[in-house]
Amino acid sequence: MNPRLVLAGSVTGAVIVALDGTVLTIAQPALQRDVHASFAQVQWTSTGYLIAVASLLVFAGRLGDRYGHRRLFGIGMLGFGVASAGIGLAPGVGWVIGLRVVQGVFGALLQPATLGMLRVAYPPDRLRGPIAVRTAAIGVAAAVGPLVGGVLVAGAGWRAVFFVNVVPALVFGVLALRVREPERAAEVRLDLPGAALLAVTLGFLVHTLVSPHWLGVAVTAMAGVAFVRHERRTASPLIPRAVPGAPLGVLVAASAALSGTLFVSTYALQYTLGLDPFQSALRCLPLAVLMVAAAAMCPVLLRRAGARRTTATATAVLAAGILVLSHASGALALGAGFALLGAGFGTVMVAATHVVVRESPVGSAGVAGGLQQTAMNVGPTLGVALAATEVSLVTFAAVALAGVVPAAGFRATITDRGRPGDRSEIPARR
Repeated sequence: MNPRLVLAGSVTGAVIVALDGTVLTIAQPALQRDVHASFAQVQWTSTGYLIAVASLLVFAGRLGDRYGHRRLFGIGMLGFGVASAGIGLAPGVGWVIGLRVVQGVFGALLQPATLGMLRVAYPPDRLRGPIAVRTAAIGVAAAVGPLVGGVLVAGAGWRAVFFVNVVPALVFGVLALRVREPERAAEVRLDLPGAALLAVTLGFLVHTLVSPHWLGVAVTAMAGVAFVRHERRTASPLIPRAVPGAPLGVLVAASAALSGTLFVSTYALQYTLGLDPFQSALRCLPLAVLMVAAAAMCPVLLRRAGARRTTATATAVLAAGILVLSHASGALALGAGFALLGAGFGTVMVAATHVVVRESPVGSAGVAGGLQQTAMNVGPTLGVALAATEVSLVTFAAVALAGVVPAAGFRATITDRGRPGDRSEIPARR
């Protein structure tokens, strides 16, 4: 498949998911009023989606390894588009919650495929650029999402927020499934018991972070221990040992620090400083701008400094931005803090994603993509859960710096030669 078309599909899928999350936040108050929902029901429009996605991402990635990432991407995009249309037409909040869960299932199918397709389409020495483009696009989506959501809700109402996804999702879904080229697929066994245990672990973990309860903690711990024991004993584990774990720890720490900081800062801007939502969005704009710029510059840093030093330095920049925001009140200080936040996080995201995707075998690209997306879902949920306990921003600076520990496990440099056999053909599954 044409690498440029693969990149376009990967970016579109990532942007659709990113936009869906950011614009929904703006639309929730209008949705609550229109369908006469309680606050708890509105929360479940997000929680149900998060649980479905987090539970299935890794297994969906393994399905992509076995049956082809393009096929899973196409199915995921079509299902995501149809579910979005259904939510836009939903007669009540029960339908919205149910269809958001369905949307989460299809989102889990398409998200790992957006990275799996890149891993298969590009040689290892050319992966930095496509991953940077994808990250920059997510940054743009994060920046324009609240603005797009505000315009749509103010004009056509909250239902328009979901209709926006439909056309691009259906178009790229059909294009992906119409391609006649044979697709590489790996002869891998599906570890169904492992997938079930991991789904229970992650599903209860996300639910417990959103709504803390001792039973959720207990189930998460027991299922997690059972999953680890199973993976050590099975001949075909769901998560191959060749997939690196260190960059996933970095992504969890960085995304938790960012999300928690934004949660606390949003309330500080509006309640402490008395800014309205639009003024608050303007104060945060340097974050998105620097995130896009950092994503564009990160491939150069990776070539010159290597993944370890690039990630460690970017983590320090992220923590510095949080510390600046912890004492900022004026426009200049706020702008500087958010700029550092965007520069640090944008670099960390590209560097860590590059390591986990490149260092994983081609036959496990889907699992690697699923794990990366899982980290990017669990991290923000953890960050918001911490923020709800009213911890200080200094705590989130410490969380960001904790990412230096797993980053120390990166190889000092990443050569452009890649691993032996990276470009070997994997015969299609028959």
